[in-house]
Amino acid sequence: MKTMCMLFAAALTLGVSEASLGEEPITGEALKRASAAALEFTGGGEVTETEVGDEEGYYEVEVTLPGGRQVDVHLDASFKVISSEGDGDSESEEDDDGAESEDDDE
Repeated sequence: MKTMCMLFAAALTLGVSEASLGEEPITGEALKRASAAALEFTGGGEVTETEVGDEEGYYEVEVTLPGGRQVDVHLDASFKVISSEGDGDSESEEDDDGAESEDDDE
């Protein structure tokens, strides 16, 4: 009985999805708008993951660029880019004039 419980617990652990961890994907019209904003910001690529209620913004869109590099684009509720972070990059934010600047704490 103990072995069966342990196997059941292991199966549950392996079967945990992102949605059950509180990471809700973007859907419907919001997905279209968030994807378009992120792809415009990155200059292309493929949307590979999305999330509503991300800690860095209202929406997060992960874009995989043609070379395989991934960029997380953070959007506010109006689909405006508020920051982005690439593989191995520090987070960057947009200035009020829309120009990107690095967020350095030096």
